[in-house]
Amino acid sequence: MTETTLRGSQANVQTLLNETPFTPYQWMVFGLCFLIVLLDGFDTAAIGFIAPSLISEWGIDKGDLGPVLSAALFGLAFGALSAGPLADRFGRKGVLTVAVVIMGAASLVSASSGSLTSLTIWRFITGLGLGAAMPNAVTLMNEYCPDSKRSFITNCMFCGFPVGSAFGGFFAAWLIPHFGWRSLLILGGVVPLLLAVLMLVALPESVRFMVARRYPADRIRKVLSRITPRAAKAESFTLDEMREPAHAAGEAGPQGLRLIFTGKFIVGTLMLWVAYFMGLVIVYGLVNWMPVLFKESGIPPAQASVVAALFQLGGVGAIFFGLLMDKWNANLIIAAGYFLTAIAVALIGQVLGSGVASLVVAVFLAGLIMNASQSSMQALAAEFYPTSGRASGVSWMLGIGRFGGIAGSFLVAELSRRHLELSQVFLIVGIPGLIAAAALLIKNRATGPAGGAAMQVVAH
Repeated sequence: MTETTLRGSQANVQTLLNETPFTPYQWMVFGLCFLIVLLDGFDTAAIGFIAPSLISEWGIDKGDLGPVLSAALFGLAFGALSAGPLADRFGRKGVLTVAVVIMGAASLVSASSGSLTSLTIWRFITGLGLGAAMPNAVTLMNEYCPDSKRSFITNCMFCGFPVGSAFGGFFAAWLIPHFGWRSLLILGGVVPLLLAVLMLVALPESVRFMVARRYPADRIRKVLSRITPRAAKAESFTLDEMREPAHAAGEAGPQGLRLIFTGKFIVGTLMLWVAYFMGLVIVYGLVNWMPVLFKESGIPPAQASVVAALFQLGGVGAIFFGLLMDKWNANLIIAAGYFLTAIAVALIGQVLGSGVASLVVAVFLAGLIMNASQSSMQALAAEFYPTSGRASGVSWMLGIGRFGGIAGSFLVAELSRRHLELSQVFLIVGIPGLIAAAALLIKNRATGPAGGAAMQVVAH
């Protein structure tokens, strides 16, 4: 042991997590959060896969799809911006469960839409739930991780998002020809509602949040004892964190939104926003439009959905990035990923007319690098902020970033309306990757790999 876990009858929570092998109870938390993020990815990407069917069934122009493709992204933004501060005040579990119920119920109702306007409204409401779920799942998982594996485990969990998006493409290729586009939305509604029931029964509140908010020691002990029996010996629990020295003597410091805008965090906060925004310009510009663009290039719709799905499946590369981030400077690793993304996305346009085999390789390669970089941003933000502002910091990065997704959808719509060649479209969509890389280099110069100074919180 490098640090004494128990000082008399007092236990340091993070030290307990660091000195205990990852337990089945923590894997259960991981599994539930993974499923939440997987369903988030499925529902978010679903609209892109049903877009060709909407054009055919409702007789609309592809340019008219901009609002409905972006509706969920607006909901995602507002859901994330509101959910983080709520979770920092009331807890992760309650906000997370309500979010999953909203996303499931709204997806079910959206399947009955008879017009583009109705579908747009319900996709916005679905997005509110999606946006609230994502940052809280990331935050909750992060707060059950040991320091040495935090980025790796968080990234593994977040791989559920691209996997869910990929499943959307695979299910779309089978469900839509047999049962119509509404079946995909029904599936995306029923499963989250079932998961919400399981969450109520099995998902615990964040133990770090409970200590930071000074919950009764009995409640904290009950959860921690599921991870290590050493917690049963403690009468009180402490949490050492990184924050301003002026508050080290026990004085209450800024929390939630106030904390992420303090002098110590403001530059890092803004650069995280820029990087995530630019990353989502690429992600949603491609996820929402690749099936349509590939169809235009002569690829059959079902095959176009499968090829486009490979872009999101490449997100499993985040596991490798997580390992690197736990050992080296996470800012520089993700910055390099964004730089390579710009090159890889441009490559898709260059090979589009060279056959399906070349396209499959290019799409998977671009997805591997892009999603590894983008998925790692959640772990980077969660590590950057302390518990008292973590949910707010992560959720506001995600919320502001969602406007990048909106911009990406409209960007490709505008480029398509101007009848640019597909090679030019993909070249332009890759440029935000260079801007994201530059933002993380600025963050690294301003704050280093991490920021803050020590404090101690005690729960009795």
